[in-house]
Amino acid sequence: MVDTRIAVAGAGSIGCYVGGLLADAGHDVRFLARPRVVDACAKDGLRLTDFDGNETIVRASQMVEAAEQAFSDADVILVCVKSGDTQAMAQEIATHAPTAQVISLQNGVENAAVLRAALPAADVRAAMVPFNVVPEADAHFHRATSGNILVEAGPLPDFGTPTLVWEQVDNIEAVQWGKLLINLGNAINALADMPLLTQLQDRAWRRLMADQMAEALRVMAAAGIVPAKTTAAPPRLIPHILRLPTPLFRRIAAQMLMIDAQARSSMWDDLKRGRRTEIDALQGAIIALAERHGRQAPLNTRMRALIREAEAAGNGSPGLSPGDIRQ
Repeated sequence: MVDTRIAVAGAGSIGCYVGGLLADAGHDVRFLARPRVVDACAKDGLRLTDFDGNETIVRASQMVEAAEQAFSDADVILVCVKSGDTQAMAQEIATHAPTAQVISLQNGVENAAVLRAALPAADVRAAMVPFNVVPEADAHFHRATSGNILVEAGPLPDFGTPTLVWEQVDNIEAVQWGKLLINLGNAINALADMPLLTQLQDRAWRRLMADQMAEALRVMAAAGIVPAKTTAAPPRLIPHILRLPTPLFRRIAAQMLMIDAQARSSMWDDLKRGRRTEIDALQGAIIALAERHGRQAPLNTRMRALIREAEAAGNGSPGLSPGDIRQ
């Protein structure tokens, strides 16, 4: 049994998956969750599966709906809420556990700074989660891709489990920009309404991904940002690989295709459930960077506008084609 008391701030897909594996490893984990997740876990337990065929059932009795119950006496808080909710969650942590170690397992590049500003007495670390977790049910979360969690270097409890590896890195900001570059594809998948694997097998979709990524790389270069490698290929080469003819792409990018056949992006799931997406933390970050450095990002701007339209419509994914998006 491990003595570290861990709180999961936002028991969604990533929070439940990571926190559940830590609980299964013997850590004392409490989850701040929505009522439907609390109820589902109380009934059936927390079920965690992955694309390698592993399955874990966690009797998640520490699912709670109140921040005070989740954060009281916590040694470490894993922040897993959407980027737009970071400020509000930071205030909850400041109220109930202002000196706990805080690790941001969130998309985007600004969350750790927001947390540090609200929690001056806390040890706040940025981290990057490379894998995709999809909700199969309210209490069932499935890891559809691979990779190790990368966290800003410094003292850290032993969080390792047989199926969850944490690695410390010194260049976490570059890592976050590298992940953001890959996450730009979330919006394309959300607008397409198809599995990621199916989309990657289609050259027209890959060209759209490549053009958006190349635009983002030009903006980053103008800002002096060099994104770190977070996949098998260096960032600058990924657009070229995506544009290859499909038979050649399949041979060269085999690792990119090691995902579940039905996996989709978290942004697609947000649209399906009528929730606000993280488009402002992804495409929005590229657009803001472009504006600060006198550049333009028309494709990222188009993507943000289409996602906002889909959010407002509330009908899930619009099922657009590459031509519709480029229009």
